[in-house]
Amino acid sequence: MKITIITAVYNSKSTIQQVFDSIKSQNYSNIEHIVIDGDSNDGTQKVIENNIQRVAKYISEKDQGLYDAINKGIRLATGDIIGILNADDLFYDNETLSRVASEFTMNGELDALYGDVVYFNDQGKITRKYSSKYFSPWMFRFGMEPAHPSFYCRKEVFTKLGLYAKEYKISGDFELMLRYIKKNNIRCKYLPFSFVKMRVGGMSTSGLKNTVKMNKEILKACRKNGIYTNSFFLYLKYFVKWWGFVFKS
Repeated sequence: MKITIITAVYNSKSTIQQVFDSIKSQNYSNIEHIVIDGDSNDGTQKVIENNIQRVAKYISEKDQGLYDAINKGIRLATGDIIGILNADDLFYDNETLSRVASEFTMNGELDALYGDVVYFNDQGKITRKYSSKYFSPWMFRFGMEPAHPSFYCRKEVFTKLGLYAKEYKISGDFELMLRYIKKNNIRCKYLPFSFVKMRVGGMSTSGLKNTVKMNKEILKACRKNGIYTNSFFLYLKYFVKWWGFVFKS
């Protein structure tokens, strides 16, 4: 079973080498790594070229944002399963993709799976865990979703249900998983382990302005897919206790 890993990158010279090293460290070998660079100008392209022997396909050109870049990678993918490893992230350990492949191999009816992720700071210390253990599709209405960096899905599902919506700048992952899991009821499974270590400071975790924008996009995604919600529901997640079921410290 081939697993395609897509890395969308723009001006990430200081972190992209660690992505290559993290993929190389996996004890699963049938990996197709696709790198989509948004025409970086900080030396990122040089680092990619130094690792080109590890890359199955590489594009460097201007794009229309993160989800446009990921879509380019999906269209190029030849793997049975597709996952995403962002340019600031690392696999949690060297068995991540082995576990993913094993689960899909054992369960031929499975469309997608997801698990947990952790956040780490500049000193390498883990600061928070994002657990998807208690996630249920009804939680989409409150702006909650499984940990997207842990989401692995069969290529045929992307072909059937469509790719990421490019008009979203922060919440395209929410819209896609809402559309797949809630609206189309794909067959998903939670795996109880951490897939990815994420650096703090990404778009969805950096500041009030992005929080407001994210929730506006989530509201738009719910309405687009026929899921009733409102701003009160979306902001309620920051105050009620069951939010801690998804975000565990």
